[in-house]
Amino acid sequence: MPVRIATFNLESLGDSREPTVALGRRLDRLRTHLLRLDADVLCLQEVNARKAPRRHRVLAALDRLLDGTPYAGCARVEMTRMDTGAPADRHNLVIVSRLPIAESRQIWNDIVPPLSYRPVTGADDATPIINRFDRPFLYAALSLSDGRRLHIVNVHLRAPIAAPIAGQKQSALVWRSVGAWAEGFFLAALRRSAQALEVRLFVERLFDQEPDALIAVCGDFNADAPEVPVRLIQAPVEDTGNPALAGRELCAIERRIPDQQRYSVLHAGAHKMLDHILVSKALMGALCGAQVDNQGLADEVFDAAPQRSISESFHAAVAADFALTR
Repeated sequence: MPVRIATFNLESLGDSREPTVALGRRLDRLRTHLLRLDADVLCLQEVNARKAPRRHRVLAALDRLLDGTPYAGCARVEMTRMDTGAPADRHNLVIVSRLPIAESRQIWNDIVPPLSYRPVTGADDATPIINRFDRPFLYAALSLSDGRRLHIVNVHLRAPIAAPIAGQKQSALVWRSVGAWAEGFFLAALRRSAQALEVRLFVERLFDQEPDALIAVCGDFNADAPEVPVRLIQAPVEDTGNPALAGRELCAIERRIPDQQRYSVLHAGAHKMLDHILVSKALMGALCGAQVDNQGLADEVFDAAPQRSISESFHAAVAADFALTR
């Protein structure tokens, strides 16, 4: 049987503002998706954590979601905060694997340092903004029965929403000027691209150690195929201009999906492919199928509701099958 790799943004699973009954309905719907996916490797984004009595935060909603499914006994790699060693309150990353995990870690400004930027729309003596990444990315090396390793990178890049600038907003959603908003939007784009750069440089290290590495970079890129973050991680040979580097290019499995089905998010009626699985050429050679589970997908603008009671997630799961030996 092939090895199936999937990525799925669970859309703030376990939001503390969501009533227990509404959460139960969401879990039932999400569980149906996960069972249909039947993935051997599952990269999840936006898993929230709730604080347990006398304990650090735990991924209680995810535990409920996986309980009683084939995923319940799988190995897991979870994102943790650097200060507590426990999950963050919002938007954690998780890798669930039926394959043995030989190695795992998270990378968070470890390769690309935080960027310092002094705003120009604030006061003349504005304090520089230290642009730390919103979250790390997760890495896991999985053991295949033939002795090779399958390298999994789970990412959730920053959304294209303007970053805050001190004193430049009237309220949470209202800016004082177009210039301030524009600078905040620039900062968000800068941070997202820097996150993508850190992913790419990590992939380069994998290739340095193993030129024919089996690599899959999965997750919510918050960017469509032609946009900078995706292109930066892919590193197309036509951009580097060096045929000797062609083996380091990552390939988008979505290219095997028909155009009319190639979208993971509906935004105001527009089809967008924001969730990707990018793979090394060695892994692409083993690809035997790809799909986006977008049937019945709700529109994140037109169908949005405070409790998300009408939609289990505004993202579709993306999956790919590879002819590998488990």
